[in-house]
Parts: sequence; structure tokens; C-alpha cells
Amino acid sequence: MDESVEAVSQYHTHSIPLDMEDIERDWDKPVADAGIAGKASVIVRVGMLDLGSGTGSFRVREMMHRIAFPLGVHVRADVNLTDIEASCTDGKARVTEVVDLPSTGVNTERIWLLEHFADWFNIKLGESSVYHAKPAVSQELVEQLGNPTAGKSVLRAAAEAKARKASEAHEAHEAHEAHEAHEAHTASLQTPVVPSPSQTTAPQSEGTQQENPDGQSQLQGETRSAKTPRSERKPLGQYAEHFDHIGLRPDADHGHRGVTLGQVHARLDLIEQRKPLYQPLFSGFASGVACASFVFLLGGGPFDMLGAFFGAFIGHWVRRRLFAHHLNQFFVTFVSVAIAALVCTGTLRLIGMVDPVALQHDTAYIGAMLFVIPGFPLITGGLDMAKIDFPSGIQRLCYTMTIILMATFAGWMVAVIVHLNPQGFAPLGLNPWLNGALRCVAAFAGVWGFSVLFNSPQRMCMTAAFIGAITDTLRLTIVDFGVPAEAAAFIGALLSGLLASAWRSSVRRGLLPPYLGYPRICLTVPSIVIMVPGLYMYQAMFHLGQFDTLLALNWAFRAFMVIICLPIGLAMARVITDKSWRYDV
Repeated sequence: MDESVEAVSQYHTHSIPLDMEDIERDWDKPVADAGIAGKASVIVRVGMLDLGSGTGSFRVREMMHRIAFPLGVHVRADVNLTDIEASCTDGKARVTEVVDLPSTGVNTERIWLLEHFADWFNIKLGESSVYHAKPAVSQELVEQLGNPTAGKSVLRAAAEAKARKASEAHEAHEAHEAHEAHEAHTASLQTPVVPSPSQTTAPQSEGTQQENPDGQSQLQGETRSAKTPRSERKPLGQYAEHFDHIGLRPDADHGHRGVTLGQVHARLDLIEQRKPLYQPLFSGFASGVACASFVFLLGGGPFDMLGAFFGAFIGHWVRRRLFAHHLNQFFVTFVSVAIAALVCTGTLRLIGMVDPVALQHDTAYIGAMLFVIPGFPLITGGLDMAKIDFPSGIQRLCYTMTIILMATFAGWMVAVIVHLNPQGFAPLGLNPWLNGALRCVAAFAGVWGFSVLFNSPQRMCMTAAFIGAITDTLRLTIVDFGVPAEAAAFIGALLSGLLASAWRSSVRRGLLPPYLGYPRICLTVPSIVIMVPGLYMYQAMFHLGQFDTLLALNWAFRAFMVIICLPIGLAMARVITDKSWRYDV
């Protein structure tokens, strides 16, 4: 008991602690019967985990309300980039808790698991599921979080457990059929005894049909007793309605109240303590693939892609290693970008010893730095502002601009030191149909790579990549036909939002397998982060460092116009497909 309570306290080190005596007192009680302190510990902790995963403030509040509703608790929360102030009341008592996270990050797997946890929690408390039309999906996933196989894939662990249960049920069914067949065969071998005429007039012996005062036959009662244990038989008569609970399974009589406060926190422990799905080396590889694909979509050629691949590979690997030591985010961004730019430049210089043409590709280093683009806070900040949550939106946008400033400053310093002069990418001169096909492949690979960086499971990565391949190819194609880049970005983001909503609706209606259901934000942000004009922003900082202010402002405003169109497109898609966004209530 004491160790469990200490575990809860450990995860609240950045908040004003709750009354631990109240939590200890209610630890083994059903969570629905716990005090307000115990209920608030669950509500706020879910919000804290969701906020730390990088999702928007509007989603954090929605998640906290989904947890509070079945508990009969009203919650009002003020959610910002790294802090939550929540007041919870159950009509009898009230408690306010403040959570202050040390930093922020992105973990789409945790966002996905918390959606399933909210459904599992509601089902356990007798409410209906929201995230999935089939409640069993969330139950299977959450129940298997403690399975060792779930360390790499929760879906695989759930599928194996389901197959194991089906096998056990099949074996039990076969054993039951064999037992019935054996009994039937034994009964057929017995010779029936025909009573004589004198026995028909004799008094009825024990075991024959004899009426009792209640109108029930003694033989029927003995037969029922042979089939049903005495402890599971209901009494007869006028008091029978008081014994309706007799014979029910332990989880059949209000079993949803059986989940205790400790069990709920144990499930949250498993979600919070999950390690990243990918090792730093594989994550670095995905970063290289994403940035190389990004460079091709910007117009780069093979040399540019090769330099960007190795630069982003090493840069993100260093970034992951530094983050493992909980170093300052801005310091890590500066160091990893500088290393990525140097590795990219060094790679091209080495290739230049064989083919001097590689020495002319000075713009490639910009592509090697695109793995640090803070796509999640950029998009969620715009969506928060669309929900009139300006404090959170402004904080997220300021955080985004700070990361971009540190990254572009590091890139500019490397360019000055090694004498780089980025002038853009030379035209490749490809056939339009071939160029379109290669763009589709590059967009798919790029979105897949960014999804891996966001810690998405592979099925989620593939789904986001499928959406991104369609939308980004369309965006670049209509730009070739003369549509302004800003309008094309809006159309691409709008289509991404609509496709993500259509995907989720298809899963809920059974048109797609239930295990392919993912939160919209886990699909839309990776699919449009490749549309962020990273090249424009780095060019703006480079020219600002050269004190060419007019050209710097030109690049900066072009980047600004594209950036604001991306969240606007996603917000419009949500307004079209989501009633909670369509109306201000």
C-alpha cells in the first residue's frame, strides 16, 4: 500500500501534492466510491500525460472531462503549454490541483493509448465507449499493457491474447461436447425398469412425482439441485426478489464498480512508463529518410538528398542521446542542428573528391536540419487559437518560434564558418508524370519518417504516410499549375483533415478494421508537417545574418503566410466534420 501511494506521489513531483492520506484511504476502494482527492488524482494525471505528449489544450480538456463524467465530477481546467490548473468538485467537496511540467515533447503512441484508456475507464464504470464503436477493442488493448509483448506492440499483444482465449474456448467446447457424448452413450447402455401394475397403485416413493405445497415437484427440485449448486440457487416465495444477486458472476453484479483507484493508477503507470518504440539508431535513420524526401520535394537532386540523409541521421541520433540526459531543449536543438549541417557539408565534400559537381550543392545543409521543425506545437497552437484559447495558442507559437530561431541560428553559424552560400536547388528537368510519381513516393517516405520521430506505431505511420502522399502530391501539383503556395498549403491541410476524419469514421462504421482507428491529430500533423516551409525560414535567417534585411523579410513573410494557412486548413476540416467545432457552446 505505502509503495503504491509513493508511486503516485512520484509522478506528481511537478504539482502541488494532493492529500496523500485521502488517497491512501481510498486506494483499494472502487474509484467511483473514492473521495474527491482520489478522483482528482486520476483526472489530473490523465490530463498531465496527455499534455506531456504534445497534444493541444482543447484535447487535454476534452480528455479530462471524459474521465470526470463517469465519476460524477465537474472539472474546470486552465491548460497551457506546460501547466494545468484544474478544479474538481463532486457536489460535496472541492479540490484544486496545479501541474507544472518541466518540458514538452511529442509522443503520439501515448495520445493513442490514452484514448483507449478513457474508453476502458468509461466501460469499467458502466458508461459507453466514445473512441471506438466496439468497446472490446479498448478493453483488450488496455488490459494487455502489462504483457511483456506489449513493449514493442500493444496490438500484437492484444491479438495474441485474443487468439489464446479463442483457442482455450475452442478446447473447452470440444471437451464439453466429448463429455456430453460420453454421457449420452452411457445412458443408452442402461436398460430402463418397467414398473409392474401393482407398483402403479403403491404409494409414491421418494424420487417420484410428488406435489408440495408450493406447487413444485420434488423430483424437479432434486434435478435442479443436481445441476445448480446450493450456494447459487435462489429461494422461492415472497422474499425471492431480495436474493437476485445469488448465482451471478462476481463481475456481473455492478462489476463496473469493482475497478479500484489503485488499479486505475496501475494502468496509467504502464502508459507513462512505456519506453520509446524505436531505438536512437532507427530513429536517426527515419530522420534521414524524412529529410532526404523533404529535400526532393523542395526540388533537390541526388547529391542534396544524400547529404541531407547523413546529416539528419547523425543529427537526430545525437539529439536523442542528449535528450536521454534531460538536457535543455534549446541547447540540444542548437547542438544537433550544428552537427547535422557539418555532417551534411562534410559528406558532400567527400563526394566532391570523386565528383566535383557535389561541391556546388550548398543548399543541401538546410535540408539536413529540417528534422527539428516543431510541427506539433505549431499546428496545435493554431488549433488552440481557433478554439479561442489564446493563452495556450500564443505560448505554443512562441515555443515554436524559439525552436526555429535556435535552429536557424545554428545553421547560419555553420554556413558562415564553412563559407556556404545557399542559392536554392537547381531544376531537375524531370518528365511531369515521372516527377509526380516520385513526389508521391517521397511524400510517403517523408511522412513515414516524421511519424517515427513522433513515436507512432508502424500502422499509424503507414496510415499517416498514405494521407500525406495524397495531400502533398496534390499540393505540389497545383502549385505547378500556378496556384499560390499559400492557397495550396491551405488546400493540402484541409484535405488532410478531411481524409483523417473519413478514416476514423470508416473505422467506427466497420468499413476498416477496428485496430486501424487513430486520433485525428496523430494522422494530420505528420501528414502536413512536410508542408512547413522550413527552407523559407532558414533562408530568412541566413539573409538576416548577412544584413540583407529586405531579402530576409521577403523569405520570412513568405514562410509566415504558408505557416498560418496550415492550421487554418485543419481547423476548417474540423468545423466541417465535428459538431463540437462547428458551434460555440
